[in-house]
Amino acid sequence: MDRNEELAELLFPEITKTIDDLEKEYPARNLPEGAQVTRFAPSPTGFLHTGSLFTAMISYTVAKQSGGVYMFRLEDTDTKRTIEGSDRDLIDQLSKFGIVADEGYFPEGDKGAYGPYRQSKRADIYKTVIKELIRRGRAYPDFCTPEDLDAIRKAQEESKVLPGYYGIYARDRNLTAEERIEKIKAGTPWVIRFYSNGDHERKTKFVDAIRGEIELQDNDTDVVILKSDGLPTYHFAHVVDDHFMHTTVITRGEEWIPSTPIHLDMFRALGWKAPKYAHLPSIMKLDHGNKRKLSKRKDAEAAVSYFLDAGYPPVALKVYLMSIANSNFEEWSIANKSFDLNAFKFSLKKMSVDGALFDLDKLHYFSRELIARMPLDEEFEAVKEYAKNHDEEFFARIEANPEYVKKILNIEKERKNPRKDYVKYGDIYPLAKFFFADEYDKLAKAGFTYKEGLAKETVNACLEEFKAMPFGVEENVWFDFIKTVGGHNGFAVSNKDYKENPAAYVGSLSDIAEVLRLAVVGSTQSPNLHEILEILGKEEVLRRLELAKLA
Repeated sequence: MDRNEELAELLFPEITKTIDDLEKEYPARNLPEGAQVTRFAPSPTGFLHTGSLFTAMISYTVAKQSGGVYMFRLEDTDTKRTIEGSDRDLIDQLSKFGIVADEGYFPEGDKGAYGPYRQSKRADIYKTVIKELIRRGRAYPDFCTPEDLDAIRKAQEESKVLPGYYGIYARDRNLTAEERIEKIKAGTPWVIRFYSNGDHERKTKFVDAIRGEIELQDNDTDVVILKSDGLPTYHFAHVVDDHFMHTTVITRGEEWIPSTPIHLDMFRALGWKAPKYAHLPSIMKLDHGNKRKLSKRKDAEAAVSYFLDAGYPPVALKVYLMSIANSNFEEWSIANKSFDLNAFKFSLKKMSVDGALFDLDKLHYFSRELIARMPLDEEFEAVKEYAKNHDEEFFARIEANPEYVKKILNIEKERKNPRKDYVKYGDIYPLAKFFFADEYDKLAKAGFTYKEGLAKETVNACLEEFKAMPFGVEENVWFDFIKTVGGHNGFAVSNKDYKENPAAYVGSLSDIAEVLRLAVVGSTQSPNLHEILEILGKEEVLRRLELAKLA
């Protein structure tokens, strides 16, 4: 028996399959020409990062717009960092953004013919490939202890050379098969390293789907591909997974660009065609004048849960992320106010290579527009669901009188230019509390401060006359009544009259409307006052007009 064959059998006696067997088990996909297979492959180590949502959205979009397949794969080989339940949280949060995998890992069970889709369940697949690499002399067991590796690092520091396990610093790289067999039989702990034929003096070129041609130093590092716990490293696992799952485009963060020569080296060693890599720009933040990556330690908005908890419509965040993904999206969105992402033709080639600054104001713009244009029933259900999970008091009011809350949400909605005062669902109840009698009474108890210079007698006279206002009439009829009350009490009945001779009046037309607004709403700012009065109803308005009088 060949000594490398003997070594491979000694290391993995339980592995009986070959790479050829795996090729038959996971055959090429039968997809239309041009269809792309993409994946989102997070680690279950915590919350869904905003940058991860960005990556997943791009991956999903590329697959869907090409008539391909979008997969969800769980990369859980770093067992020390795995957080129980975060796999379910990741999937649940992605689903809120309409990003649901065609196939992949699901907590209730895998879906698809190319699984398992959880890396910790694919150990035998990795070992099958590694066993073949050992036979070919392209992988080997390494017996270095942590102390040995530390000594290598110190030697490299002293020699002022690049750190890493390569060349003369790859201590066990040139052991003979006999020496390796002897150590294994002696029970010496080991990991498996990739045997690189690369040369750091040479260059590796590849074409990135976003950035075009990239040239980097060739890989000559013998990286660990199988850890002592029997699980692979990311470097190796994704190469194997993306080959047998037939991924065509790998979307991942730009921080992986320097590692790409390692991955291409492995694809070449196995005789496999590498997928296209699309390295996405990072989402940045301005911090004291300097740009830095959005940080999960420093920035609340780094977590997708921040936006869900605040009540931003998930589609608003997706639309905003698409605006930083493609340079032509904003121009498109001006002509397409529905912001239907399915109608926008996304292109990896139109992605910026520079990290975009996270712009909360732009997110607010999209969110306002989307809430304003959302059909009433859709908005009501979204607001109700938000309140159920985040605002117990508001949810109780919705449950008690859903039609009343619908009327509140519908103010100035059915217009060519609907009102846009809500940035997020979390804004609605604080701005609408005055509609509820007990909340208004708190405001009335604290007292109202009318415009400086208005006499108490004038205010109270206006409030008394307002009691006769008509209900159930068109807004122009109602407003004529307000003018009449103003005229009776010394206010100008037009802003033009007031501008021409302000000294002749106690206030403007706007001032008399403000008296009524403050009395009924408890604030000088509100949506359409006529609609508010109709929602409150005559009885409640009369009660408020009396409470609002000055003592």
